[in-house]
Formats: sequence, structure tokens, C-alpha cells
Amino acid sequence: MNSSPSFAGSVVAVAGGSSGINLGIADAFAAQGARVAVVSRSRQKLDAAVERLLIHGGEAIGFSADVRDPEAVDAALSAIHQAFGDIDVLVSGAAGNFPAPALGMSPNAFASVVDIDLRGTFHVLRSAYPYLTRPGASIINISAPQAYVPMAFQAHVCAAKAGVDMVTRVLAMEWGPAGIRVNSVVPGPVEGTEGMKRLSPTPELQQAVAESVPLGRLGTPMDIANTVMFLASPLAGYVTGAIIPVDGGWSLGGASVVAARMAKATGESD
Repeated sequence: MNSSPSFAGSVVAVAGGSSGINLGIADAFAAQGARVAVVSRSRQKLDAAVERLLIHGGEAIGFSADVRDPEAVDAALSAIHQAFGDIDVLVSGAAGNFPAPALGMSPNAFASVVDIDLRGTFHVLRSAYPYLTRPGASIINISAPQAYVPMAFQAHVCAAKAGVDMVTRVLAMEWGPAGIRVNSVVPGPVEGTEGMKRLSPTPELQQAVAESVPLGRLGTPMDIANTVMFLASPLAGYVTGAIIPVDGGWSLGGASVVAARMAKATGESD
């Protein structure tokens, strides 16, 4: 979007907001005048994120919590409410990933990604519910193409993100009568992210990914932030339960082809 909606004075909470795509989202909201709270495990990353957000001249705070711990998430969301009041926009984006074949993955390794991505999303949304603006709150979950594109060495992520998208749909039904909208954004390959580094470990593979995108380039964190801000704005006031790819068309076919090459390269490096 060339001109983003104004979020001046709005309260935006971003789980997993201390790095990567999620920090880009938090930064975009801060630039539009929102009061932004970020939640993450690392205190050091949180402090750096808050310092970056404050450059825009507004208010920003950070709270340390592991999304796998529902009590810690409860405490963080309660603290955000005490500091800023009701939450207008909630972005749940905490995620974990590592490439591994199913037979080379321990039960604990599989569970760790499900705990962060799927159970963590549920913890964040459930803990935030009492503090959401009603009507008018917007929840955006950050999903992944693995939710609907099978990828070798990604069984844990495929299962977890498919669950996130289904939670999105169910809560859109359950919370719609309260005036709360719930949607998922599905980023494609985004440059400079930890996910790209892990799944496309060589410049050659990253170039192949970029070439497989119909729009001919990797995405940027701002590409994702623009769609999140649209969903959070009145422009999307009649949109809920939607799963929206923001991937330059990658999931239309290129994802399956390149995912096989990514899996082969990852397997060879193990």
C-alpha cells in the first residue's frame, strides 16, 4: 500500500516481535503512531527492539515471556493491558523451525515446534481475549506456506502451521459475535529472515527461490507488514477467518518445486 492507514493511538501487541518479520510488523505500526508492545523470550532482543521502535517518537514496551508457558503469557498480556489499556491489534507470530527428516527427528523435537507455533498461538490468543477491544479488535496470526504446501524435512512445521490456520478459522467463528476479527497471513520467502537462512543456506539456492516466485523476487518484511496493517484497519472490517498468502504467487507452484531442492540441499548438509 502506498499510503498506510493511520494507527495513531491504537494499541498493538506483537508476540514474537523482537526479530525478523514480526519486528518489521511492529516497526510499521510504530511508524504509523501506534503504541506497540512486543513479547519475546530474549530480554536482550526485546530491549533492542523497543529501542528501535522508540525511534518513531511514540510509545513502546517489551515483556519477556515464552509462548509455551501459558502463565508467563497471561502475565505479559496483563502487563500490556495495565500499561496501555485495551488491545486493538494482536499479532501472534512466535515460531520455531529447523530442517529435519521425520525419522531423524525425536518426539521432543517435533513437540518443540508444535509447542511454539501451535500451542503458543493458542496461549497468546486465549490470554489476550479479556483485553481485546470489543467490538473492533483485529487478530492476525502469522502462518507459513508449510500449512498447505507439503515440504520434506518440515513435518513438524507443516503440522503446526496447518493447526494455526484452523485455529484462525475456528476463533473467527467463535469470537465474531463479539466483534473480534481473526485472520492469518502466510508469508512466502522473505529476504534476510532466519527461515530463509535455514531453508536456503546458499546464495545459489536463494536465487533459485527468488526465480521460482511469479513476481520474480523475494519478499520483504514490509510486504508482510502492509498486509497485516490492511487486515487490522477498517478497510478489512468485513474480513475474518481468511488465510491470506503474501508470497508473490510462490505457493501457486514454485513452492513445491523449490521445496524439493531446498530439502535435498538441507539433507546433504546434515
